[in-house]
Amino acid sequence: MVASPAYALIATDLDGTLLRGDDTVSERSLAALARAGRAGARHLVVTGRPAPGVRPLLTALGGTGLAVCGQGAQVYDAGSGRMLWSVRLDRELAETALGKIEAEVGPVFAAVDQDGTDGLTLIEPGYRMPRPTLPAVGVARREDLWREPISKVLLRHAALSDDELAAAARSVVGSLATVTMSGPGTVELQPCGVTKATGLALAAERLGVPAARALAFGDMPNDIPMFRWAAHGVAMANAHPELKAVADEVTTSNEDDGIAVVLERLFPAG
Repeated sequence: MVASPAYALIATDLDGTLLRGDDTVSERSLAALARAGRAGARHLVVTGRPAPGVRPLLTALGGTGLAVCGQGAQVYDAGSGRMLWSVRLDRELAETALGKIEAEVGPVFAAVDQDGTDGLTLIEPGYRMPRPTLPAVGVARREDLWREPISKVLLRHAALSDDELAAAARSVVGSLATVTMSGPGTVELQPCGVTKATGLALAAERLGVPAARALAFGDMPNDIPMFRWAAHGVAMANAHPELKAVADEVTTSNEDDGIAVVLERLFPAG
């Protein structure tokens, strides 16, 4: 079979998109990705999760190629276990940004993803991980979050919704960092100007695939830059309204094999 004339790259978010609520990928979705692969299309995971937290999932997916991690701040080679490209968030800028946010909305709870292929997720007292399956290490004090280079900061607020916290953070952070919202309970600060689209564009260039032949799937506002970069953006039925507003189409939910529904149409059996 020859590759689809339209799409040679399939970029998928993980949480709320390719993954079901129990952190698994359905047999139907795996079969649809395999069918697209036989037709010549490459699958590229593009996730907010840091590279260390993505490795087990890439293994389960049989992935040995590239993955875009950390909201676009990392391009990871699963085959060699090496980081091909990464951008750190300056720790002094991160502390300054946190101070501005807390001056605006009161105390927040913070966590960080450390940089590197073996970086840890550190959480200060009071911070709750949005997904219990994600590993994290508790620290005693906020200053302990900054002891090693980091790729991003994660924020939670006791009273504000994710949308409210993200909006407040954007209003005061300015050029100190990029503010994203990547899932329930997940507002993040990452290096200024870095988005999923920056990492995706770098990975696609390495694979020799232009944006005009890229198909993207997602569910949250942090996927908006990826949709704007790719030729066609598909939002899940469970997606945030902001992403649905810019999507080219909306498929069924992550629990109902939304990615497979689209891929089966674009890459029919034969």
